[in-house]
Amino acid sequence: MARKASAARAVPNQLEPLIHERLRLGILSVLVVQESLTFTELRDLLRTTDGNLSVQARRLEEAGYIVCTKKFVGRKPKSTYRLSAAGRRALEEYLETLSSLLPDAEALRHARAAAPLRGAVHPLPSAG
Repeated sequence: MARKASAARAVPNQLEPLIHERLRLGILSVLVVQESLTFTELRDLLRTTDGNLSVQARRLEEAGYIVCTKKFVGRKPKSTYRLSAAGRRALEEYLETLSSLLPDAEALRHARAAAPLRGAVHPLPSAG
């Protein structure tokens, strides 16, 4: 992601707390690359429990970030999730904020290459 040169540096509390939670971020991240996934597919991909996924997905659904479609296949319920337009925008804004908190990776690489590490550290004082 390109950074805006004139943008003020973000602070950590500007990260959207609804998205920042690990499982909710995982749900949005998976749905941004997959058009839709079933509850079971999400659960297995994210390696979580039914209850945890259900609670976190409901929070994202209530915020309008994901859409859940429920239907029955035979006698079994089948929930399918997809990312909403609002969810895509919210994730993009979250990633922009996160990106602005991080140092420029290319500048870090050049700084490390230009400045050698400190001299060897000796754990014991010299005997001399």
